[in-house]
Amino acid sequence: MAALSFELETTSVGSRARAGKISTDHGEIHTPIFMPVGTVGTVKAVTQQQLKDDVEAQIILGNTYHLYLRPGTEVLEAAGGLHKFNGWDRPILTDSGGYQVFSLAANRKIKEEGVMFQSHIDGSRHLFSPESVMDIQRSIGADIIMAFDECPPYPSEYGYAKKSMELTHRWLDRCIQRLADTPDKYGYTQNLFPIVQGSTYKDLRKASCEYIASKQAVGNAIGGLSVGEPEEMMYEFTELCTENLPVDKPRYLMGVGTPWNILECIDRGIDMFDCVMPTRNGRNGMIFTTEGVINIKNKKWATDFSPIDPGLDNEISRFYTKAYLRHLFVADEILGMQLASLQNLSFYLWLVGEARQHILAGDFASWKTGMVDQVKRRC
Repeated sequence: MAALSFELETTSVGSRARAGKISTDHGEIHTPIFMPVGTVGTVKAVTQQQLKDDVEAQIILGNTYHLYLRPGTEVLEAAGGLHKFNGWDRPILTDSGGYQVFSLAANRKIKEEGVMFQSHIDGSRHLFSPESVMDIQRSIGADIIMAFDECPPYPSEYGYAKKSMELTHRWLDRCIQRLADTPDKYGYTQNLFPIVQGSTYKDLRKASCEYIASKQAVGNAIGGLSVGEPEEMMYEFTELCTENLPVDKPRYLMGVGTPWNILECIDRGIDMFDCVMPTRNGRNGMIFTTEGVINIKNKKWATDFSPIDPGLDNEISRFYTKAYLRHLFVADEILGMQLASLQNLSFYLWLVGEARQHILAGDFASWKTGMVDQVKRRC
């Protein structure tokens, strides 16, 4: 089977925003794209068919750390990989678990070999090395797999950030070698994306971009942003990275973010995004719509019988009313969380789809300015 390929269709006038097409063995992805997060093999409260029909997702994300702990690689291999296990027949990307090791796991010890950590589930001890993480991702069988990296906290002192970045680079070389030494398990190609690190230091970020670019991977990721730094700093370092990463490869900004974050980062040349925000915030009553942000628990929506979002052309957004959705949350009904998650994911996919159309039309820069104000509006 063929390795991932990327066709850059156009770059918008007056912007770094790009429209492209990623081809994988499980289908095409039109960029810019948002990837719903299915951490443990499921996007919370949403079925695979709803992801296709209502959300129109082109690719979803899974996580190595969580899938390794449960159901485990033996179960995934017996099923024939994650695609067969969860019934999703479109592309999948897996995060390497590096961020989870540093944010969730207890008593972690970082050394050259890898990271020793305790499971957040039962306290059992495990070692993640570049080699073992590649092996686990081979078992999961995602189309796009991430290199094992260390994600330093914000803020980090310069010396620590530099040491961490250099360790990430050495781990990348071991990831590449491990993949070269092991075959794909399921008859289709798995594609490695290296991850740029370097915290919020310009020289380190530039050096990391240059190192990652030298590996000539089929795509590249930017990590270590959206971890607590101010938004303007995130935008500054995103732009620095896109200026120093290859033009002809897709660029993935990990863990970002709000709708306005996504628009600003598309403007700076990012092609791929993921974030738990649409589903996590949705389950807590924050609804993203084409008219702005709604706290559906507010009493003002109790007798508002207008559709959740008349600007979206799908059954969920147009059929159910704001009053009914609020009632579900007040009554603590599971359906409320499901509808909110579907609305938010549909909105995110609509937003990147609209951005793509305006990039192709050549008026993205002017459209983005008004859209940022619109999606930030508090209803």
